[in-house]
Parts: sequence; structure tokens; C-alpha cells
Amino acid sequence: MTTDKIKNLAEIFYAHNLTKLEAQENGVKIILERAPGDGAPGVNARAETGVSPEALFNGAAMDFNNLTEIKSPIVGVFYAAPSPDGQPFVCIGDKVKKGDVLCIIEAMKLLNEITADADGEIVDICIKNGDIAEYGQTLFKMA
Repeated sequence: MTTDKIKNLAEIFYAHNLTKLEAQENGVKIILERAPGDGAPGVNARAETGVSPEALFNGAAMDFNNLTEIKSPIVGVFYAAPSPDGQPFVCIGDKVKKGDVLCIIEAMKLLNEITADADGEIVDICIKNGDIAEYGQTLFKMA
């Protein structure tokens, strides 16, 4: 899917005040969604290819052969935020520095912070909040 097609989808999404738009072409699935009444187009835009919305709409190329995977060092419950009502530590498109906390894995009543081992950008979150993370399971992909 070309960036021109993605831009056209975003224009349709905005022009018709849609709350959700999905499109798929050649294995690339694009989902644009927002809360009803939200005036900002594509606030929660995401691409299920692991490319950040900013990279898609700015036409920036991403090297998928050079992604770093952050894997779970233990088995436990994955928590994306420090508290149930809190904001997630990271979202797709966030730039992180080495040592930044990405999530918490709870194992045997101990909370273990998982940190970035290098500077980069989060391009995919591979697990949902509250799911069980297996040892060696990929949690995040970074560029």
C-alpha cells in the first residue's frame, strides 16, 4: 500500500467524520479509529505492519530487517501501565532511551520492570495488557 493511498484513506476518514476505517492491501492492514465526537482525525491511527502512523504519513521508509525485539525475560502477567487507571509506559510511535521502562511483568507477586536496552522508536506492541507473557516472548519491536 502506497503512502498516497494511505493519505487518501485519511482524507476520506476525516471528510466523512468516520469513527473507524479499515483497509487491507497486499498483506498490509490499516486501521484508523477515534472516539465518536473526537475532532482530531486519526488520533489512534495504527498500521498492523508495525509502522508508526507518523512514518506512514510522512512517507519515511522503515527498514523491517533492522528491528530490535524486546523479549520477556520471565513468565508473568504483562502490565502496560504502572496502575490500572494509569497511562501506558509506551505507545506505538514513542521514542525511548536506553533504560526507559517499557512495561511491568508480575511474577510470583513481584513487579519486574522491563526496560529498553537501546535508544529507538516503538513500532509494535506484541502483547495486550493483562496477558500472560511467556519466557522469550516478543513484547515490543523497536526501530
